Amino acid sequence: MKIGIPQALLYYYYLPFWERLFTELGFEVYESGLTTKDILDNGSKAAVADICAPIKIYTGHVIDCLNNSDFVFIPRFSSIQKNEYFCPKFMGLPDIIVGTVENSEKKIISPIINDISEDICDPRSYDILIDKFGFSYRELNNALKKANKVFTRFKKLLHNGLSLDKALFSYKQNFWEEYLYSIKKNGEINIAVLGYVYNLYDPFISLDVVKKLEELNVNIFTFEMVNHDDAYKQLSKYRKKLFWTFSNRVLGAGLYYLNNNIIDGMIHVTAFGCGPDAIVGKFLQYECDERSIPFTTLRIDEHTGEGHLVTRIEAFTDMIKRKKAQTLEVKL
Repeated sequence: MKIGIPQALLYYYYLPFWERLFTELGFEVYESGLTTKDILDNGSKAAVADICAPIKIYTGHVIDCLNNSDFVFIPRFSSIQKNEYFCPKFMGLPDIIVGTVENSEKKIISPIINDISEDICDPRSYDILIDKFGFSYRELNNALKKANKVFTRFKKLLHNGLSLDKALFSYKQNFWEEYLYSIKKNGEINIAVLGYVYNLYDPFISLDVVKKLEELNVNIFTFEMVNHDDAYKQLSKYRKKLFWTFSNRVLGAGLYYLNNNIIDGMIHVTAFGCGPDAIVGKFLQYECDERSIPFTTLRIDEHTGEGHLVTRIEAFTDMIKRKKAQTLEVKL
């Protein structure tokens, strides 16, 4: 039996967990592949007009999975942190798909993730697999334990400084720590590139901004490289945390890099019309201004032109390199 995993949204964080879970349960896993113009166009035609680009792209990937697998995995993410939640579009994602994609309802597998940890391995969240496919509780629990073991190892790669795209490559090639140790950081400047994984690591929607920055001899620092506890410690300066978990992780990671003098500049990558990011971006900009750290925002949408993006990041990195060189001259 083949189950499809759309290569969008939280695929870019949870693939190792999901793939091992379903493989252990005897499924053949189908991935929809990298985003293409056809996938975006198909998603845009099916989705409601005013929804954000990441959801349109996800819809396109779901359509591809429906055409190539027996079932499609669309988890309903509610919470992975006490008293914090996901964007409403994540909570209603299965309903959005059923309401916009024809003949999808009977093929969607939608566990409800309402957990207190990003490990999401509570067997009670996956009762739908027992009800629909007849697995025993023991079979499910064993598969979840093995999936969590892989996910823990995967996160260690991230926390040791491997960007998520490289960590996924490492996982898929079964290189693991060997690949981590082969990566050397020797760029001229350090830039925090902060944004949700589905915006940052989808090379089509982000126009491959991470790769372009690395080609400009920049060391990249992203939110998933900072572990949960370190990110949340930084938020203690505020009277209240934000309502959304990944928004807190992005903001906490930005503060971590600033407070430890790790970065020379910061780029916030956000999707047009993202409500949570409208708040996160202002916080990050304020904190950078307070420390005289250069900050810019890259807003992504359904665009395909690379010229404006390349011009902006080249100008931004050139400015930081000049500033760093001048600072070193003054010290000498």
